[in-house]
Amino acid sequence: MGTSTAIEWTDSTWSPWEGCQKVGPGCDHCYAEAMNRWLRSGSNWGPGAPRRTYSETHWKKPLRWNADAARAGRYRKVFPSVCDPFDNAAPEGERERFAELIRGTPHLIWLLLTKRIGNAGSMLKAMFPDGTPDNVWLGATIVNQDEADRDIPKLIDAPASIRFLSMEPLLGEVSLYDWIGPWGKPGELQAPPMIDGVFVGGESGRGARPMHPAWARSLRDQCDDAGVAFHFKQWGEWAPGNSCAGNDLIDRDRRNIASGFFDYNGGWNLLGPNAFRQTMDRIGKKTAGRHLDGRLHDDFPQINAVAGKGPFQM
Repeated sequence: MGTSTAIEWTDSTWSPWEGCQKVGPGCDHCYAEAMNRWLRSGSNWGPGAPRRTYSETHWKKPLRWNADAARAGRYRKVFPSVCDPFDNAAPEGERERFAELIRGTPHLIWLLLTKRIGNAGSMLKAMFPDGTPDNVWLGATIVNQDEADRDIPKLIDAPASIRFLSMEPLLGEVSLYDWIGPWGKPGELQAPPMIDGVFVGGESGRGARPMHPAWARSLRDQCDDAGVAFHFKQWGEWAPGNSCAGNDLIDRDRRNIASGFFDYNGGWNLLGPNAFRQTMDRIGKKTAGRHLDGRLHDDFPQINAVAGKGPFQM
């Protein structure tokens, strides 16, 4: 954790405590668990494991970042990278202390990403009885359609001014039609999307699972149609190969999406009327890069200005 980070959609990482446990398929190859195992023999990970707390020096870092951001007239995005802010096993009193820090750092955008979105609503109300501050962005990890159907309604119900999805590792085709639209016929009054940003990425590290290009393209096109910020973080360990046959997978009404699986003997096999076969090559995260169809996608939701300070920049 520190001032700079290799995570493409944040400026810095800082966590109020360290530790977690697996709760879904997106957790299978957790980088934070691997880091904890390497640094602390895994003592803060898994059911019943105590979460690690930090020193006063650690808690002062965001205060310095906030002062620097205020002087520069810019916002700074901060992501708690080695914990889940809505973990039931959080150390006693640390979530309340974290809330106080968030209120005291209005020039930091806190990206509170969780795999426990069902806890977020009640915990945010306890953290912020007067309302969640505008510098909190609430995000849910969504890796497949089942998680989308189960968890996005919980995200929408939680008290936050900005809501985003982290779709990494993306493990299947996902339709967001019910939450971002567009709804109705062209020219009709449209309801605003219920999600402000979608961050998409393939998996990296040992055991990484490939992401079919059509899954990422479908989300890009859905966001483009709805006017929602789309950020393509990375391909991960795997990149599209040169072998592709058949029709484009994207289902035009965004709802009836074909499902699929990886054939380790020769590429992706996708089931359904729009299926096509796509080979994927494991070439490493750095070489695979983060261009989708020849361009970078680095959009973010619009930031609300700090009261009395005017419009700041990212």
